[in-house]
Amino acid sequence: MPDVRRIDQPPEPPDRESGGHKGTFGRVVVVAGSRGMSGAAALCGLGALRGGAGLVFVAIPDRIVETVASVEPALLTVPIPDDATGRFTASSLRPALDAISKADAVVLGPGIGQIDESRQFVRSVLDAFEGPLVLDADGLNAVASSGPPFDFGPGPRILTPHPGEFSRLTGRSIHDVQASRETSAIEFAKQTGAVVVLKGAGTVVTDGEQLFVNSTGNSGMGTGGTGDVLAGLLAALLGQGMSHFDAACFGAHLHGLAGDLSAAELTEPGMIATDLAWFLTRAWEVVLGEEG
Repeated sequence: MPDVRRIDQPPEPPDRESGGHKGTFGRVVVVAGSRGMSGAAALCGLGALRGGAGLVFVAIPDRIVETVASVEPALLTVPIPDDATGRFTASSLRPALDAISKADAVVLGPGIGQIDESRQFVRSVLDAFEGPLVLDADGLNAVASSGPPFDFGPGPRILTPHPGEFSRLTGRSIHDVQASRETSAIEFAKQTGAVVVLKGAGTVVTDGEQLFVNSTGNSGMGTGGTGDVLAGLLAALLGQGMSHFDAACFGAHLHGLAGDLSAAELTEPGMIATDLAWFLTRAWEVVLGEEG
């Protein structure tokens, strides 16, 4: 086991100025989605909204704009040129870069698919954006497809793999990853300079020097879309000024707490990802009440 500093408690939530406004609390841009995967973009956007972001833009393929907009009117949609299958391509890059140019934090990857042009799109966005970025889902798969050594771009990065995605990144079997979750995550964080959030029971968060193992959450969160909510939540915390390690620790805790509160009311088998996004409001009540 590498020598790291263990963090036993999540950090304090971000400060929230009483006189603040939507420009104060962060501009988050979610670059996500494809035809058939519009829910990934919508859930990620909901996670960012419920995470306290002042403005949440979803930069999505043009063919799914109306679908995503119908989920939540507080989401600001940015239609991006796509191909006939509703995916990002080379022609999507310039409009996407324009969309993220003024972002305080970006989410890249949920539901974008794994065609070659989408992979190159991910690579180009990573290289261009120097601010804080959460790389999730197909964004991780896109980088994994090129093989090591890995370069996640010039800015602060949070990587949010589940064990399968982490297996593809590291070239190790899922069994081996699960058998040494802490060590595997620490080593990869040291190699890449990113904060790794290795999801699963006891989510592991590390920057290679510090380690936090989350204690909240339950099996009800093992349903499609919960990771998208987490990615949006993390970006919201980054946009409010938290460091990428603190945002990852606090976000994992709050996300799991929302899952626990949701399961207590709806049961573990019965909860779905949209419930989780809503129960973030209850989780904030608990956390802010404890703070007070």
